Formats: sequence, C-alpha cells, structure tokens
Amino acid sequence: MQPNLDTAYWLGLAISVVLPVLVGLVTTRITHAGRKAVLLLLLAALNGFLVELANAGDGYHVGSAVVLWAVSFGTGVLAHFGLWKPTGVSAKAQDIGRASIHDAA
Repeated sequence: MQPNLDTAYWLGLAISVVLPVLVGLVTTRITHAGRKAVLLLLLAALNGFLVELANAGDGYHVGSAVVLWAVSFGTGVLAHFGLWKPTGVSAKAQDIGRASIHDAA
C-alpha cells in the first residue's frame, strides 16, 4: 500500500514554511528570541491540530496531530535558518512588523 498524503497535509507543510515570516511580521528585532520561538511553537501547534482536523478521515487522532505539530515546528525552524534568514526575508519581515507598531503608536 502506498502512502497517500492528502491536500491538507501539503497545505500544512506549505504553511509551516511560511510560519517564521508570520512570526517576523508580528514581532520586532528587539523581541527576545525565546518569545519568537514560543510563538512559532504555538503557531505550529495550531497548524498541526488544524491539519489533522481537516483530514481526520475515520476519526480525529491526537497522536497524529502531535506528530504534525512537531513536523510543522521543525519545518518552520529549518525554513527560518535555511531559507528566510540567509535571504534577508526575516529581516524585512521584522522591519515591516516594527513599522506597523510605530504607525499604530
């Protein structure tokens, strides 16, 4: 039997790659790295549990959601350090986040 990855899983994986940019948009450069990591962890959890909900099939499995959470967080961290940070996208997202905060003040 071949594994079948449904659309929900692929969408969840794509969202995982973009999560670090989202974290950058809602934080600033002076935000502690630990807070950013916790925010990424929470967003990855939301992603993992929603993907399992969207693709529950014969029932919702919390164990699968936890695995999806871990994959989402790992993918987000790897995307941040391997793609977004070296290309400067992370810094630009932080600048946008900072500009939004100053505009609101």
